[in-house]
Amino acid sequence: MAGVSLRLVLDPDLTPQLRAEIVALWVDVSNAGGAVGFVPPVTAADVRATADPTFAGIADGPDRLLVGYAGDRLVAVLIFSDNRFPLKAHWCVLKRVMVHPDTQGSGYGSALMREAARLGRELGYEALHVTVRDGLGLDGFYRRLGYREIGRLPGALRVAPGDDRDEVLMWLDLPPTD
Repeated sequence: MAGVSLRLVLDPDLTPQLRAEIVALWVDVSNAGGAVGFVPPVTAADVRATADPTFAGIADGPDRLLVGYAGDRLVAVLIFSDNRFPLKAHWCVLKRVMVHPDTQGSGYGSALMREAARLGRELGYEALHVTVRDGLGLDGFYRRLGYREIGRLPGALRVAPGDDRDEVLMWLDLPPTD
């Protein structure tokens, strides 16, 4: 997309500052209604309970972190989450796909996902998988990027009493490029 100025970095040093920036982004995305594991309102302490084991999977491996900066500001994150199972080593799950709410519509999400596909091929994956909370229109975003729905877990996500949402399973084949 023209005009997108996002600097993407794979495997940055996971410093205390970067960890704090990721937690702050995660809080902002969650509190804006983003589907990244929480329902608003959340605090940094709420997010840290999930973030700390996530950071351990990155720091100690085998997970990989992709971050995006607009200038010096962290505005995008996703995690290549290893399946930790040899029969699934040829594909990976993208988790915690986040773009700061005040940058929505800037093309950062598309740029982040295109880079994830490029890196996925480079890392030897044949496909990428992402799960989406139904009811937010996120499946349309992923479809525009070439993902296809491969299944649903009906009512798997309880976002509030009486408000169960499907978890939508999305898949992107990564054919080799020559």
